[in-house]
Amino acid sequence: MAASPLMTVMMAAARKAGKSLARDFGEVENLQVSIKGPANFVSAADHRAEQIVFDELSHARPGYGFLMEERGAVPGVDKTHRWIVDPLDGTTNFLHGNPLFAVAIALEREGQIVAGIIYNPVMDEMFMAEKGKGAFMADRTGRDRRLRVAARKSLEDALLATGIPHRGRPNHNHFLDEIEEVMKIASGIRRTGSACLDLAWTAAGRFDGYWERNLGAWDIAAGSLMVREAGGIVSDLTGTQEMLTKGSVCAGNQVIQRSLLAAVSEARQE
Repeated sequence: MAASPLMTVMMAAARKAGKSLARDFGEVENLQVSIKGPANFVSAADHRAEQIVFDELSHARPGYGFLMEERGAVPGVDKTHRWIVDPLDGTTNFLHGNPLFAVAIALEREGQIVAGIIYNPVMDEMFMAEKGKGAFMADRTGRDRRLRVAARKSLEDALLATGIPHRGRPNHNHFLDEIEEVMKIASGIRRTGSACLDLAWTAAGRFDGYWERNLGAWDIAAGSLMVREAGGIVSDLTGTQEMLTKGSVCAGNQVIQRSLLAAVSEARQE
C-alpha cells in the first residue's frame, strides 16, 4: 500500500512511540509505576509514549485537537479534526512482561473516524486503515498485506475475543451472564488484554468476532475503522453506531457480528 501523507505522519508517530515502549519493555522491572485506580496502572513508559505521539502529531498537523487516555481532551484551533490516542493499550500486560500491547492512533474528521493506526512494537506489526482505502498490515519484513475479516458463518466455528472486567470495574455479574451464553455456542473465547489489538486481529481474521464493554474512545476508534475497511461490521452492544460514547463494541463479519450481538443481548435479557 502506498501510504498517503496522513498515514505516513501517523505511522511515524506510532513507530517513534513504539521504539520508546520497546526500550522500556526490555527493562520493565525498573519502571517507575504509579497507581491511577484499582488494577489500572500507569507507567512512566505510558507517559513518555503519549508525549512522543503528542509532539509528533502536533508538529505535523498544528491546530488539531486531541483526545488522549492520560491527558484527556486537548482542544485545538481546528475544530473539525481531532486525534484520538491510546499511547499504551495493554498497560497491565506491559508491566508483567507480556508482549500484547500497542500504540493506537485515530483521526476524527467532523465526527467521523477517517484513519487509524495500531502498532505492536514487540511483534513489529503495523495495522493501518484509511476510510475508503482498505485496511492493511505491515510486518517486520516490510511487506504489506490487505486485511480481510474471517469468512466463517457460524458461532459454532468461531474463535472470539472479549475483555474480562477486572477489580474496580463494574458489571462483573453481567459479564458472567454474557460469557456463559456465548461459551455455550462458540468454538473458543480468548482474552488478550488489549482492546485495540482485539479489533486489529478481528480485522485480520485472527479472531472471528469480538465484544467488550466499559472501554474508552481511544480503545475503539482506530480498530473500528480497521474492521470496517476489512469488510466487517462494527456496532456498540445495542446495535447502534455510538461506540465511542457508549464504550461498548461488537465486531466481526456480517453474520458473526449479528449472531454475537444477539447472543450477548439474550444474556442480558435472561
